[in-house]
Amino acid sequence: MGETVVTEPKHVAAIIGGAIAGSTAAQVLADAGVMCVVFEQNDRPYGKIEDGLPRWHVKQRRMEYERIDSRLDRPNILFVPRTRLGADLDFHEFVKTWGFSVVVLANGAWRDRPLALEGIDQYIDKGLIYQNPFIYWFNHKNEKAYAGPRYEVPGGTIVIGGGLASIDVVKAVQVELYEAALKARGIETSMLELEHKGIPAICANHNVNPAELGVEDVALYYRRRDVDMPLAQPPDNATPEQLEKTQQVRKKILAKVIEKYRVRFHERRLPVSALVEGGRLEGLRFVETQVKGRDASPIPGTEADVRSRLIISSVGSIPEPVPGIEMKGEYYTFNDWDTGEYKAVEGVFGLGNVVAGQGNIDVSRKHAASVSQHILENYLGVGNGTAEAKARQQMGNVRDFLRSKEPLPASQVNSILARVQQRWKQIGYSSYRSYIQGVIPPDLE
Repeated sequence: MGETVVTEPKHVAAIIGGAIAGSTAAQVLADAGVMCVVFEQNDRPYGKIEDGLPRWHVKQRRMEYERIDSRLDRPNILFVPRTRLGADLDFHEFVKTWGFSVVVLANGAWRDRPLALEGIDQYIDKGLIYQNPFIYWFNHKNEKAYAGPRYEVPGGTIVIGGGLASIDVVKAVQVELYEAALKARGIETSMLELEHKGIPAICANHNVNPAELGVEDVALYYRRRDVDMPLAQPPDNATPEQLEKTQQVRKKILAKVIEKYRVRFHERRLPVSALVEGGRLEGLRFVETQVKGRDASPIPGTEADVRSRLIISSVGSIPEPVPGIEMKGEYYTFNDWDTGEYKAVEGVFGLGNVVAGQGNIDVSRKHAASVSQHILENYLGVGNGTAEAKARQQMGNVRDFLRSKEPLPASQVNSILARVQQRWKQIGYSSYRSYIQGVIPPDLE
């Protein structure tokens, strides 16, 4: 991309992160005439679509890759890869000196929420793995260039969690175990075949009883009930009938997973302490819980020890700390989830999973679209009343505190563009399309 020179005042937005939330924000803002500079920490802008979803999600991956490409590969959007906030960009210096109209944090939730057991993290890679590194290994372990940690998945692996991500984890474990067990019998199958058809069906095709393969199946432990698992969400302002229907859908989804992948499920079980031998985690002590609404209270006297050579924690993802960004507990200090306004610095907003603290694609996309529209209408002053009313209705009770802001002078826009050009030269970048075609994800080669 050649030198760009602006002669008229213009709003310019910095968007940190180019995946679902970032690309959605860029599209909404660019379509309204705002120039967007998207800073992406990785080579590719696909985020958890590439590294958070297990590799059997082929169709979803392709669909989301194409969606992200179509959003970012358009006029008014400049893509800057290999640029990480907090490392390549100092947050305070970036916000204060670059001079953007608005800065949007769409850098996702990449850090695993710690398992709530004191001292448990000293056993990481010594019997304990968290979900994000486990799925990354599962996705990339067969690539020639993969140089990361390698894991052995033993029978009887325990997974702690209850959301969709934990379902992906237990499926990945079972696929690993049964692919190896069938191979030992001289039966070649594949990850895609096992995931698509299910373990009993594949075994039946080869006249094998899965119970005779000697596999000790994975066990999923959840602190609440099966009907409480966030595998399906009720509509906003759901009626009692809709809530009941959602619970039944959750039960059906879980039952299908148990049947198709031979998963053992234990509900109302909370880990309370580690079982350690020889400096390794060898299991967990669980207690039964009493569930009332969102609370799951331990029931004294119900403790039981469960031994396992591997514990995988899948209890959620949270934003990574960035030097200079204030946090309250596990999250950045946002004034309001709906508007995404960052509390400490005016003109900074968060959207998608960095606010929601989830890895859910639809949640990220919807939140990105609504916050982007809110920024346009209330902060930059370039929206329209009808869209604003619709966005407000979708978001619920949104605080109307953002004031209009004048476009940047052309000289300030050109100063920002000069910095972008300098960064491009550092990383050898030309344009989004030419760059992204040179780094095609392995599963699309």
